[in-house]
Amino acid sequence: MPVWRGYDYMRVDESGSEVGLSNSESGAGELAGNDYFGIRMEKLRKLEELGVEPYAERYERSHSADEVVSGFERLEEQDVSVAGRIMSKRDSGKVVFAHIQDASGRLQVYARKDDLSETDFAVLKLADIGDFIGVAGKVFRTKMGEISIRAQSLVMLAKSLRSLPEKFHGLTDVDTRYRQRYLDLIMNPEVRQTFLTRSKVVRLIRRYLEEQGFVEVETPTLMGIPSGAAARPFVTHHNTLDMDMFLRIALELPLKRLIVGGFEKVFEIGRIFRNEGISIKHNPEFTMLEWYEAYTDYIQTMDRLEGLLAYVVREVCGSESLVYQGERIDFAGPWRRVTMIDVVREHTGLDFAVFEDDEAAREAVRQFVGKQSGEPEIKGDKSRWSLLNMVFEEYVEDKLVQPTFVIGHPVEISPLARRNVEQPELTNRFELFIFGREMANAFSELNNPLDQRARFEEQAAQRAQGDDEAHLMDEDFVQALEYGLPPTGGLGLGIDRLVMLLTDSPSIRDVILFPTMRP
Repeated sequence: MPVWRGYDYMRVDESGSEVGLSNSESGAGELAGNDYFGIRMEKLRKLEELGVEPYAERYERSHSADEVVSGFERLEEQDVSVAGRIMSKRDSGKVVFAHIQDASGRLQVYARKDDLSETDFAVLKLADIGDFIGVAGKVFRTKMGEISIRAQSLVMLAKSLRSLPEKFHGLTDVDTRYRQRYLDLIMNPEVRQTFLTRSKVVRLIRRYLEEQGFVEVETPTLMGIPSGAAARPFVTHHNTLDMDMFLRIALELPLKRLIVGGFEKVFEIGRIFRNEGISIKHNPEFTMLEWYEAYTDYIQTMDRLEGLLAYVVREVCGSESLVYQGERIDFAGPWRRVTMIDVVREHTGLDFAVFEDDEAAREAVRQFVGKQSGEPEIKGDKSRWSLLNMVFEEYVEDKLVQPTFVIGHPVEISPLARRNVEQPELTNRFELFIFGREMANAFSELNNPLDQRARFEEQAAQRAQGDDEAHLMDEDFVQALEYGLPPTGGLGLGIDRLVMLLTDSPSIRDVILFPTMRP
């Protein structure tokens, strides 16, 4: 197979032999510094003078590029029609070679002046890298060994007025790749594969849950109250109702209302919006899976999540392990399950189980933080349980590389989770961490309406003191609980971070087609 040289101009004889041209012979030197947009506009005008419509309405394809290549033994010397974007072109007077690219791959087009109408050959001569063309002809293999189409007719489908990025260096500027994702997809085939994998992951999740008896539902994106998480919402205004509304920060409370209403297994895969920071792990809008299952608890939810992710990894990667950023991660169960108190003690030496009161915890944390950074800043009103969570987030979670379920979160940071009977200050909740990142959050749902009202009131008090991420009082949800919520296990899983793992993508922007960017 020959190695094509991008946008180099080549002399090609009728047998397919290549002879390189100098810049002066090809005219490349003359084009340097010229207005390429203007040149392409002039070619557009010439196409119109030929009576050619440069922007077609449709084109009937018989095969994709991959179908032609993979089916060569069956299709050799058969008539086919294909279409795609020109990615390389080599012109030698009466013979033109080009590569066209469609969603399935690339295919070479071999065009001789004698085989095409005068208009069709003129169209090809005016064609540029980036143009979409349709080609009909016979399948054959060149003397160089490449499966190709011997063109018998050709049509312009869409004239490209802008030059694609230079082939040899590709589109590597990260900012441009994210802002102009269409160019990224054209120039970097591996990017397209990332998003094909993302689509597959979502299909696999749906398949797994539906086979387990779950029903997929849709709940509102616009909410009267931002609920279901501790997060700052986006605010908008409904003109007809003359009221402020919020883009949802979680799927949780509407889905639990459905469990109250008689559904027993529901899930939703939907977009979530949080008016917070941007980093390689955070995007203001992201995709979540949430499911709720009646008559289960957080332990059964843990088991189901372990099964789901092992299944997805196996289907995508071919085994129950993968390599992410050079680190092998094993998804074969059972995964480690450890309390937040124990894992903090393990990595920091701080034992929150033995502190007698909040002040004892604050002093111990001050000393620990002082040894780490030399600048301990521990507020005097922080409880030992909020300090436990702070130490875990700052000094422990990034060390949890292999899949790890962390359980036993404090009540005061878990307003929707059921209390642990033996330790009422803690909840029956878990978070899943992989490669130092939170992947999922779940708990035995709080179904006591009196306890729920008290926690909402506590959250409202925190909000009044300046915590703009504290949960608002949701009277309608409390009322729904007063009608009765059966024992329920619920979970939220970040789809974007899961796809990052499965595609070895270092940034969340690599797995979101159109990430949020500063103008």
